[in-house]
Amino acid sequence: MTPRFDVIGVVVSDLAASLAFYRRLGLGFPNGAEDQPHVEAALPGGIRLALDTEETVRSFHPRWRPPHGGGRVSLAFRCDSPAEVDAVYADLVGAGHHGELKPWDAVWGMRYAVVLDPDGNGVDLFAPLPVTG
Repeated sequence: MTPRFDVIGVVVSDLAASLAFYRRLGLGFPNGAEDQPHVEAALPGGIRLALDTEETVRSFHPRWRPPHGGGRVSLAFRCDSPAEVDAVYADLVGAGHHGELKPWDAVWGMRYAVVLDPDGNGVDLFAPLPVTG
């Protein structure tokens, strides 16, 4: 047997705020998830994103303490086009989320932007740039 990667888990301080953020990015969390201590959304390829409240984690790991500051995990969402990167970035920032890096054309051939989720984790938005030449 070989273990297989299956779940990305993120501990959140405010489940409702995190659900609203990730739903804006198109993730399908069940209705009523705001009232649960643990929720999951299926991702393409069969992987799942799990969100747990700090209280839930402490219930099975009493000595656990949240890390200080953000940047402990980074998630990346591929957009269909460079224009979609700009639009999704504008939507999230317009909804009150912190835009960490405005959209730019990266030297590695992608339109890229970074928005912080409610816990300060970087969420990258990217799309390949059209090939020129």
